[in-house]
Amino acid sequence: MPVLTTEHLTRRFGSFTAVDDLNISVDGGEIFALLGPNGAGKTTTIKMLITLLPPTSGRATIGGLELSHSAREIRRIIGYVPQMLSADGSLTGRENLMIFAKLYDIPKEERERRIDELLKFMDLAEASDKLVKNYSGGMVRRLEIAQSMIHHPEILFLDEPTIGLDPVGRRAVWDFIKKLRLDFGTTIFLTTHYMEEADKLCSRVAIMHLGKLAIVGEPSALKASLNLEDATLDDVFTHYTGGELDRGESFRETRMARRTARMVG
Repeated sequence: MPVLTTEHLTRRFGSFTAVDDLNISVDGGEIFALLGPNGAGKTTTIKMLITLLPPTSGRATIGGLELSHSAREIRRIIGYVPQMLSADGSLTGRENLMIFAKLYDIPKEERERRIDELLKFMDLAEASDKLVKNYSGGMVRRLEIAQSMIHHPEILFLDEPTIGLDPVGRRAVWDFIKKLRLDFGTTIFLTTHYMEEADKLCSRVAIMHLGKLAIVGEPSALKASLNLEDATLDDVFTHYTGGELDRGESFRETRMARRTARMVG
């Protein structure tokens, strides 16, 4: 059963249409990826779905709630991990989680239990009382995911969850994303530029190009549709986007992405 749907979701900035008539659905418990070149509309789509940006037209529902009428209620049932660093390096892992527990009004008698549960789940229990500035990049990202899960959201939005991580750190984050779905039943909606990541993690992927939905389906079906021997998801991406990997990327976006990679890498 879909936990997220969009119908003709559109966002314009003046005469520029960033997201154009987007129609997607994401089932409960699914790991779903939104792919596309920079400038394709992924970030704008995420911002609309997490209630930071109102649509120009169209509609979306999350957990049965209408985006345009129930933004506050939707914020209570979603989690969000941005590209930019969201953990405080001057605090311990436990202190960071406590701040988020208070922000989400977790009852006092529940806070320690949930924090301990997530620290153990994310394999951070032994480092819980160490300053986050001394964590590795992978540990920081796992802590940020734990922060976003403290209120047990129905759906978790991950924007480039492994940016700046080495291969070992990336695979560790992949494993914990899979565990979130299996152990908590969490629906995962992620963006990534790593085609291998989308292929290994996701039950379905959607590719956007110039603000429009180009194709959506299971990675295996999309690869088979090209009728190429040993086709990869990179081949699918190139086929539907023309391989325009850098389209629309500004200096500011580049600087921010590299700063994030440096901070968590």
